[in-house]
Amino acid sequence: MLASVRLEKRMEIGKSTRRAATQGKATVLALGKAFPSNVVSQENLVEEYLREIKCDDLSIKDKLQHLCKTTTVKTRYTVMSRETLHKYPELATEGSPTINQRLEIANEAVVQMAYEASLVCIKDWGRAVEDITHLLYVSSSEFRLPGGDLYLSAQLGLSNEVQRVMLYFLGCYGGLSGLRVAKDIAENNPGSRVLLTTSETTVLGFRPPNKARPYDLVGAALFGDGAAALIIGADPTESESPFMELHCALQQFLPGTQGVIDGRLSEEGISFKLGRDLPQKIEDNVEEFCKKLVAKAGSGSGLLDLNDLFWAVHPGGPAILSGLETKLKLKPEKLECSRRALMDYGNVSSNTIFYIMEKVRDELEKKGTEGEEWGLGLAFGPGITFEGFLMRSL
Repeated sequence: MLASVRLEKRMEIGKSTRRAATQGKATVLALGKAFPSNVVSQENLVEEYLREIKCDDLSIKDKLQHLCKTTTVKTRYTVMSRETLHKYPELATEGSPTINQRLEIANEAVVQMAYEASLVCIKDWGRAVEDITHLLYVSSSEFRLPGGDLYLSAQLGLSNEVQRVMLYFLGCYGGLSGLRVAKDIAENNPGSRVLLTTSETTVLGFRPPNKARPYDLVGAALFGDGAAALIIGADPTESESPFMELHCALQQFLPGTQGVIDGRLSEEGISFKLGRDLPQKIEDNVEEFCKKLVAKAGSGSGLLDLNDLFWAVHPGGPAILSGLETKLKLKPEKLECSRRALMDYGNVSSNTIFYIMEKVRDELEKKGTEGEEWGLGLAFGPGITFEGFLMRSL
């Protein structure tokens, strides 16, 4: 109901007040999101988490309480619940070979969340599911053959000739990587409509805390589960209501930084290690990266200052956002949508950038044509990889 009302409102006011989409350029035509039913309040996390994993170490409790405050997260959504741990108690036992159990939970959960997000997105789009020509499926949280893209196609009732692409194990920049691929598909296949889905769960990485693995507690305080879906296409029809133009994309990696974000899959699930220098390495290289993207706006856009833009930055954590704000001399309100998404959902890996884009869209709709026309979408992940988009608000 909410999606259809929003679509009608956009179509009603959009004809006279919206900017025209550039012919042949990919646009975002609709967006949806979905979450598991288990809601985690950061205020109650410490007691509930430690009780379920049967941990009574006061030093770990103090550390987790501190992290819960510094992450700035207020609520998150998780597939992992009390019922899950009662069914699979071995997940809370150190050293247990539980990869089969984790995949049994995760494979089903990520497709279900992607399905629910896709339904919301398709309703927001307003066209028939039969009009979807391509499916792009992004996840770092499942592993099987055939992949979740096939199961999602069947559940949605997509044509058996829909062209499918999977992007697996890209981590936090996976959403923007998917958007980059979707842009290429849309612009090189006239009339195509790409359904891009991202879906993530922390089940593969859930484990009891261990003083030898301090990052486990960071994960427990920061990461959440959820899914997002977008419809991407060029040359919108009269019945469609695009809100963002995907002007150009850029990806680069920082040589010699492969070990700064390190993830390993084992019989116990996925384990991560983050280098303490991650925020600094991002901060040291982000300005040049952003300037390359802004330069691609072309002479017709005028000389753009970074504070002339709207911003959608994946919040790996509050330290990364604060570092970018300082380095780029951004006004405090420029990263507000990123901070609010982190507060509302936590870091949900590849999905998070789209939760931010939704908040940016809503803010720009309030401003109308007085709002910023150009903006940047940024995400960072293993590599260290920078993924960026120069976008244009419609």
